[in-house]
Amino acid sequence: MSEDKGIRRKSVLSWAFYDWANSAFSTTVVAGFFPVFFREYWSAGGDIGETTLKLGYANSLASIIVAAIAPLLGAIADRGGTKKKFLFFFATMGIVMTGSLYLVTMGDWMMAVLLYVAALIGFSGGNIFYDSLIIGVAEPRKMDFISALGFSMGYLGGGLLFTFNVVMLLWPQTFGLADQSVAIRLSFLSVAVWWALFSIPLFLFVEEPHGNGTASGWSALSAGCRQLAATFREIRQLRMVFLFLVGYWFYIDGVDTVIRMAVDYGMALGFPTKSLLIALAITQAVGFPAAILFGKIGEKLGTKNGIFIGIGVYVGATVWGSFMDQTWEFYGLAVTIGLVQGGIQSLSRSFYTQLIPQNKAAEFFGFYNMLGKFATVIGPVMMGWVSVLTGNPRFSLLSLVTLFAIGGYMLYKVDAEEGRKMARSLEKF
Repeated sequence: MSEDKGIRRKSVLSWAFYDWANSAFSTTVVAGFFPVFFREYWSAGGDIGETTLKLGYANSLASIIVAAIAPLLGAIADRGGTKKKFLFFFATMGIVMTGSLYLVTMGDWMMAVLLYVAALIGFSGGNIFYDSLIIGVAEPRKMDFISALGFSMGYLGGGLLFTFNVVMLLWPQTFGLADQSVAIRLSFLSVAVWWALFSIPLFLFVEEPHGNGTASGWSALSAGCRQLAATFREIRQLRMVFLFLVGYWFYIDGVDTVIRMAVDYGMALGFPTKSLLIALAITQAVGFPAAILFGKIGEKLGTKNGIFIGIGVYVGATVWGSFMDQTWEFYGLAVTIGLVQGGIQSLSRSFYTQLIPQNKAAEFFGFYNMLGKFATVIGPVMMGWVSVLTGNPRFSLLSLVTLFAIGGYMLYKVDAEEGRKMARSLEKF
């Protein structure tokens, strides 16, 4: 028995370490240095509103592509038992494209966008299969905690590398670098190496869950297409899954848009780049213990109630952010967002696992990720267009309140117990 516990503990930690690995991309690249470098180096001299719109289009393009392929990939992986193989492919894609950003020269914003979009596809596509692997490592009663553990590891690992990269940016000569632009370019390489290195434990110690068959190649593709059609029918039957996915689609759009556009928003308001990056580091530092705390909140108050808390805090933070004009306020928002960012993501993932058939995890997580990434099509572009049309970036941030409000209302309509019963009835087939 103790040996089984030891094996399970190793697989849980190895699974969580992938969050430690790839969160360096979401923190250093997506949230931090890419928006800074895109505005000040690759798009130097461009209009403020148009630069925000370009960044929004880049994020949205990657989201559209992932949204299009996610359900089919999930269905294929379930039929062929190839979750880890697909994860390896997408992780490798993300790692190589991220490292290649080092080579992009000043003013070449188009090449920067292409590599960034490809890296985002690798990151987001890999997360479809990473998320689905939680079924094989977590006991149902520990799902909230282990999901939160993954996010907290991501905050810690991503935060550590990001902090190092910020120090390297602020004092490049200390590291023997010519200037800050070299430091940022090297940060992209550091993310690629970090991501690759700390992904290894998952591939060594997390077992491939049993799929719905052992098909491979064209057989897996054919079976996956048939399974995809069947999943559409099943989601129509699983009303609670449908309601949750619609609500998730809206509120996670707001969350992801804040993550991807916050630094660009702060730069548009004229805040110093140094202060914005320090604020992002604060978010990561606060997010590590807060994500663990939210896992406990989910256990004590209920997963759904924990998500509601997160949505409420985001609404307040978005309204506050649209009126702020002092640097200390940006720091305050960084702390506030850090308290709930990982929690709302981890509890959403664990709540979803309660509503779906366990033997079709990758397939259903394909839809989960599809809607999450498709939602991110709306937020960044909406912010960009509102900024261009009004000439005031504050209105662009305030527009996100609508997304949180609609998402919260749809979540309110989800009956978790009814959802679990419906999911168990489908597991028999």
